[in-house]
Parts: sequence; C-alpha cells; structure tokens
Amino acid sequence: MKQVKHLLFAFLLMTTASIQAQVGIGTATPAASAQLDVTSTTKGFLPPRMTTAQRDAISGPASGLVIFNTTTDGLEFKSSTGWISLSASFVALPTIVIGTQQWMRENLDVLTYRNGDIISQVTNTTAWAALTTGAWCYYNNDVANGAIYGKLYNWYAVNDSRGLAPTGWHVASDAEWTTLSTLLGGESVAGGKMKTTGITRWITPNTGATNESGFAGLPGGYRYYDGTFLNVGNNGVWWSSTESNTTLAWARVLYYDAGNIFRSNTIKKGGFSVRCLRD
Repeated sequence: MKQVKHLLFAFLLMTTASIQAQVGIGTATPAASAQLDVTSTTKGFLPPRMTTAQRDAISGPASGLVIFNTTTDGLEFKSSTGWISLSASFVALPTIVIGTQQWMRENLDVLTYRNGDIISQVTNTTAWAALTTGAWCYYNNDVANGAIYGKLYNWYAVNDSRGLAPTGWHVASDAEWTTLSTLLGGESVAGGKMKTTGITRWITPNTGATNESGFAGLPGGYRYYDGTFLNVGNNGVWWSSTESNTTLAWARVLYYDAGNIFRSNTIKKGGFSVRCLRD
C-alpha cells in the first residue's frame, strides 16, 4: 500500500509539472517567454474563421481572443473597447461599443477618400453653395475648430463611390442611426445619453446630457447650404448615408436645450459632421 501511495504521489507531481510546463509544437525547446511555441517552416497557424455576425454572437468574449473575420477578410482580436482589426489596410481609430454597434468615438477627420484621392476643401461661401461634388471645411474655416469637432462634409462626399469612410468602416445609414436611438431607450432620451456633459462646449443648459453611452457628441454646428456657418455650441448634426430624394438626405441632430435626438431631412449641400460604424 505504501508503494502504491508513493507511485500515486509521483504521478501527481509529474501531472502538475506537465500542466505547468511550456508547450512546444514542432520544437523540443520552446522559447523561454512563451507558454505555447509553434514552430514550422511549411505550415501556418489557423485561428477560428467566422463572419462578423458570428463573431458578435460569441458569448462573453475574453480580451485577447483572436479570430479571422471572413466578412472583413482580416485577423481580429478582442480588446476592452471592442474588436480590433490587425489588417494592414484597416484604419484603427478610437471606438465605443453601444449594444451591437461599434462606433467611432470621434467625428470623422479625413482629407482623402478611401482610394487616396483628395477631397476638396472649399472655404468660399459662393463656391460652397454651388457644389454638386464632395467637399469639406472646418467650422467658420478655422482649423482650431477642426481639432475639436473634426471636419464638416457635404452629402456628396458621404455618397462618393470612392468611399468617405476609411477601410473597415462605413458612414452610418438612417436605419443604423435609428438602431442606435432604440438601443439608448428611444428618441426622446437618446440624445442626452449621447451628448458630452457640462457647458464647456455646449451652451447652457445642455438639457439631459449624461454621455452614458460614451458617444461624446459635441455641438460642432454646421454649414448651411448657402455656405454660411451656424450654431456651434448650439447643436451637432451628423449625416446618414441614406438619401431621401435627389436634393435631400437624412441626418441626426442633438440640441443644447433637449434630451432628444432628432431625425432631420435636409439639403445635401449642407456641411455636417460624420460618424462611422465598423463594418
């Protein structure tokens, strides 16, 4: 019996050592800093492959989890703020996850379309009013406003076939904006949950502002279709990618004196902020 106990104890020691030891596949001497060292010159490491929808259905994904996304055709890992692409072509930007959506944390601030073509900067009032092609500006043509609020784009830039959003992103559609407001409890309260708090940027009273969603909406104002600038500090306006007719497209508006988010049908020549969603 004593010998059996000794053998059992030795077995348990070996089992514990085996569990705690480094693992080498294709090598007898795994790297000292690696728990798992896979060595090969003829084969690669193949992670789980799935669509974006399948990825989003993973229950409680741990930070550091790695998958290959077949929808975006790239390797991704899970961070504390959401899924991050490791694709060289993907533009990594600060994000916020709201329900099933992953939004840019800041307004879009790009100079080029996705293919590298320059987007026209138009400062002249008359020239802006005459535009039928994509363009951008800073509020009041002041670069200092760009550092805070990003750029203002007309809807022609949003709709350009060369792609306003960076690779891996898209400008939110009207339906996706509606999904956002629904996730936040409906249009009557969603706006407050999307606005930054306080009156440093927003004029008083900044009704209902909690920013509990993390969207951090700012009152960047807008450029009217006639080329004039209006309402910085008063409201923030964001384009959707959805047109209403040949002259109008849908947008969303947050106001200083309301906790609502408002759906607006507005002229495509206007210059508004843009937020994008992960593909």
